[in-house]
Amino acid sequence: SGLKWVARGPFPKKGKRKKGVSPCAVSLRECGRGRLRQCPRPVLADTIMWSRSSTLIARRIVAPRHRYGRNNGRGSGKNGREYTNTNTNTYNSTTATSSKSWRKWLWVAGVGVGVYVVDLWANDDWEILSDPFRSRLTPDQRKDRPHVVILGAGWGALNMLRKLHCDKFKVTVVSPRNFFLFTPLLPSATSGTVETRSIMEPIRRYCRRSDAEEAQFIEVEATKIDAKNNRVHCVDTSPVQGSVREFDLEYDHLVIAVGADSATFGIPGVKEHGIFLKSNEDATKIRNRVMDCMETASIPGQPASEIERLLHFVVVGGGPAGVEYAADLHDFLERDLKRTFPELKEKVKITLIEALPHILSMFDATIIERVEHKFQTTPGLEILLRSAVTAVEPNVVKVKASDGVMHDVPYGTLVWATGNAPKPMISDLINQLGAAQPIRRGLSVDEHLKVKGTTNIWALGDCSVTPQNYPATAQVASQEGRYLGRLFNDLADSFYQAKKNGTQTPADLDKAQRFDYAHFGSFAYIGNWEAVAEFKKDANSKFTLAGVTTFFLWRSVYMSKLLSFRNRVLVGFDWLKAWVFGRDVSRG
Repeated sequence: SGLKWVARGPFPKKGKRKKGVSPCAVSLRECGRGRLRQCPRPVLADTIMWSRSSTLIARRIVAPRHRYGRNNGRGSGKNGREYTNTNTNTYNSTTATSSKSWRKWLWVAGVGVGVYVVDLWANDDWEILSDPFRSRLTPDQRKDRPHVVILGAGWGALNMLRKLHCDKFKVTVVSPRNFFLFTPLLPSATSGTVETRSIMEPIRRYCRRSDAEEAQFIEVEATKIDAKNNRVHCVDTSPVQGSVREFDLEYDHLVIAVGADSATFGIPGVKEHGIFLKSNEDATKIRNRVMDCMETASIPGQPASEIERLLHFVVVGGGPAGVEYAADLHDFLERDLKRTFPELKEKVKITLIEALPHILSMFDATIIERVEHKFQTTPGLEILLRSAVTAVEPNVVKVKASDGVMHDVPYGTLVWATGNAPKPMISDLINQLGAAQPIRRGLSVDEHLKVKGTTNIWALGDCSVTPQNYPATAQVASQEGRYLGRLFNDLADSFYQAKKNGTQTPADLDKAQRFDYAHFGSFAYIGNWEAVAEFKKDANSKFTLAGVTTFFLWRSVYMSKLLSFRNRVLVGFDWLKAWVFGRDVSRG
């Protein structure tokens, strides 16, 4: 490799060397006279060399490289003076640079490993490291294993499937959709901040373990459960259907994780005229409806009263979903649509209707006060508290205020983001079980998530009601799914023995660890790059955050909770694209 050469100058005598002056430094004049020789001591490539007059000469001086043997290792300066490579302590700049590069990449790799370990800890996914090395049952040993049917493809079902050792059970997943949807970012999908495809993950990907089909997926909807005969009636509801449309599926153990419907509270006209916020189809429908209202309002000759109605967006429900949607919609209108439709920018209005005295009632009072103040002082945003919707008509919402006065609220788009109601299949099962199920809003389960009044039916997520009455959130459902998957793994032999003995409940179930929910905090986006967060261990231990910093923490937490690296890359690109180019304002 090449040699390190520097210019030689008249070195100062011993004891008279100025502080900070390199013995290898010379002036440019000396360098031009050809007074070159090999540096008597190593000098780093990044060393700043100064002349005796403290004038900066150069940052790096390297002579041209010569092949071994050229002039017998001798070179000549400008005046014909020769220089010879006689110093054996030559500093190899290439080796030093390579060493620095390796140290840099080792540091980067260490940071990457640290981030990966933290991600595994935060998502409780340590099994990812050990699962590939786990010994699996042979095909002969897998015969006559208990048949576990999982209904649903949401937070609870997918997290159970990810933890379940599918070789120890015969596993069948039944759902009318073949993907998992990251619902916390669904309000952002309504405005184009993220694309719906970026928060979807194919469910079949998690049905495979070690390149073997260990779990079967069937894209049908379960419509009725026969608890006495251990059967589930399934119907194909897809647009494309074959000769077989309905069938019954037998099970040894049934896991119900079908979620819940949006509660309409029996209010007439909600299902016909409102848009729910539950699925990717809902997000697309809301996005197209908003754009359609803007385009229709910009038609020449449109009456002023009709423009006012079309540009009035009403959100019913003051929970996290309703607040986040209203905040994201306001950002969309302020930053993108008002630039596209400048003639309509002063006529756009958003109204949030809540029947309770406050919005975000599950948060701390300081957060509630901050969010309400922000919404009430933001132009184009309005909050109607203590206001109950009594009826929904094609263009008008009937609202009853706290003083009993009725008034009409015209709207162009109505988004219904209220509480949950049980699906018809869940209500039917509750009626079958009778007195064992006194609560009508969901299936009552015990400490092991087993449905009360049954021996082989389990429920988790929004369709269940725990003894501690945990909230119906994605955080609770995901922890329940992980718990139930590990419970089945630990008691796999007991499940198998119970099937052979003709019983269904494992004998040692009562000795197993009970489900214990760990709350890691709650977040809500409130618009304009601001978010709120509450971390609560118990009623007496609370910690709240709010502002722009919390917004980036909110995004970081949601990014870490996305299931796959693919989802994280896509969502990251969506955020970057919306920030640089703005949101897409086209329909379709």
